Amino acid sequence: MSARPAPEPAVAEPALAPRRRLRGVWLVLGAVALAGAAALSLGFGARAVGWAELLAGLSGRVETLDAAAVAVRVPRTVLAALAGAALGLSGAVMQGVTRNPLADPGILGVNAGAALAVVIGVAWFGIESVGAYLWTAILGAAAAGAFVYAVGSLGRGAATPLRLALAGAATAIAASSLTVAIVLPRADIAGGVRAWQVGGVGGASWEGILPALPFLAAGFALSLVSARSLDQLALGEELAAGLGLRVARARAAAALGAVLLCGAATAVCGPIGFVGLAAPHLCRLLVGPSHRWLLPVSALAGAILLLLADVAGRLIARPGELDVGLVTAFVGAPLFIWIVRRRKVRAL
Repeated sequence: MSARPAPEPAVAEPALAPRRRLRGVWLVLGAVALAGAAALSLGFGARAVGWAELLAGLSGRVETLDAAAVAVRVPRTVLAALAGAALGLSGAVMQGVTRNPLADPGILGVNAGAALAVVIGVAWFGIESVGAYLWTAILGAAAAGAFVYAVGSLGRGAATPLRLALAGAATAIAASSLTVAIVLPRADIAGGVRAWQVGGVGGASWEGILPALPFLAAGFALSLVSARSLDQLALGEELAAGLGLRVARARAAAALGAVLLCGAATAVCGPIGFVGLAAPHLCRLLVGPSHRWLLPVSALAGAILLLLADVAGRLIARPGELDVGLVTAFVGAPLFIWIVRRRKVRAL
């Protein structure tokens, strides 16, 4: 009778086991925190409202100024949650597709590409409908993402994190400069475009949100379905192909989901940076690298971050407000520097 072989020791198990046990807890806590952030978004602003007015505004009984303020904040809160979830999820997918810890719709120039495409459409083609904004932004985001990846892959070796970050930063600067050059001589569109370029949810309306829902739904579905493929890609292209994964198709599907998400969010809110960088990094510390858990938790974290940033912008400049894009940039820039130093990314 042969002896049974001893099981191989699980090297990473002691470190991962606590996080695996807490994954469901973090998901539930994220949902609770999202509800709390939404309540803060509805209750705080130029006018702080109580629970009675909050419930009255949500139920449609607009009998007081406070209840009317709540009713106006409802689409703003919904848009902040949707855009934050879209940016957080797209950032996690981009990091998985490129295997780049610095990937983010803003850092890779995807947001800037979407913004440039929208400005070109407004200035030269006279687009006005929300649907036209959405399609234009998505095409611009896809073109910018493909360009950055192509430039980052030039030369010897694959597209390293540093190459992609540098190519994305250069693309974002170039796209932003072209956007300014197009807008400056056009006084008829300058005011609206400049306000949109900052990135914010202050002008949210149901007329702007509803056309974006199909694009966001498709982006969410493609991204979440790609979780298993992203886990396999994390092992390396050769090993992933050996496991039966069609690498090019898997990458294209996941990238399409990310482009739909950040393109739709940019079209409605303007370019908002660093949410897609901060949310996945925070969630990776909580739930580990498995994309089956990382993707939904990143979406929750992105929604919470953008809602809280919007509330902070209203409270800091009260009775006025700071656009949420300014708040996320103020918080995200130091975070980006910290991540770069922590990862010790080396230039080739």
